[in-house]
Amino acid sequence: MSERPLTVGVTGLNATDNPGPGVAVIRALRDADPNIRLVGLAYDALDPGVYATELLRDIFMLPYPSQGLTAFWSRLEYIHSKVGLDVIIPTLDAELPAFLDLEPKLRELGIKTLLPTREQFTLREKGRLAALGIKSGILVPPTAVVNTIEELSRVHHRVPYPLFVKGLYYGATLAHSYDEATHAFYKVVAQWGIPVVVQGQISGEEFNIVALGDGEGGLVGAVGMKKLVLTDKGKGWAGITVNDPALLHVAKQFMSATSWRGPCEIELMRDKNGQYHLIEINPRFPAWVYLSAGAGMNLPYAAVELALGRKPSVGTEYTVGTLFVRISIDQIARIEDFQNMVTTGEVSR
Repeated sequence: MSERPLTVGVTGLNATDNPGPGVAVIRALRDADPNIRLVGLAYDALDPGVYATELLRDIFMLPYPSQGLTAFWSRLEYIHSKVGLDVIIPTLDAELPAFLDLEPKLRELGIKTLLPTREQFTLREKGRLAALGIKSGILVPPTAVVNTIEELSRVHHRVPYPLFVKGLYYGATLAHSYDEATHAFYKVVAQWGIPVVVQGQISGEEFNIVALGDGEGGLVGAVGMKKLVLTDKGKGWAGITVNDPALLHVAKQFMSATSWRGPCEIELMRDKNGQYHLIEINPRFPAWVYLSAGAGMNLPYAAVELALGRKPSVGTEYTVGTLFVRISIDQIARIEDFQNMVTTGEVSR
């Protein structure tokens, strides 16, 4: 009797102009081991990753975590009964608190994850970056947390204009005046609620790091990337791997200060003096993570190995000068797949 294949569930299949990381993670895992049974976990019937037939055979709908942990857990139990999940890799910021809450129950079912602790997850929140910068020795732009429009009217004493107005999870709007900041504030509050984060602008070049921590202060692997093309939402549409020891040192500082467990994305600006300033830390793989596999350091597969308690087989070097250039294509899909996603919430090809 043949051994059952390793089964890995991946969320974040919304590969739009503001893509989720799920499709990139799935592509990296497919490259590492074609025998892995990959299960897509979608939040919308029209998530483009649902219809990537060359990547996924099994896809299931999840309820939004905002609908409550009971419904979310019930659905995960059902999916596990159907496919026998070994590992789940969540890839969206907003769903991570639910997975953190459910991690003990997932473990009881034999489903492994590679998640930060609740304390670690809180440490890297946008409103706490200044404190994290002091703890880790990483430069951070002037940052403030505001809850009311009155606080926003005084924030320029701490954070000079121009400044970014940010939501807790997503979104950043550059404001050059109080009127622009007010408009951005109400927009963020309407979408994400309070508090709102205000951060000073650092002029320079934008760099990102995708990194994987072992949970004990060590850095399993990291790939540095310079953004070459940005969308109107500020998302990288093209980028190139770089090897700057000072850049990768930031990842080591972060891991050492937090003992981070799992993947993360570190967003930085390099000023005219060559110094890196920490803009944001996302507690999951970025949408461009397939670049790590393309450059020879497959971090999604290393995360699966870590989750399973294995020593990661990932190397310590990656190929500098490897580019990614994102492309928009029209996928041709079957109406039956869409109908199944809408009616039963699952597709098995």
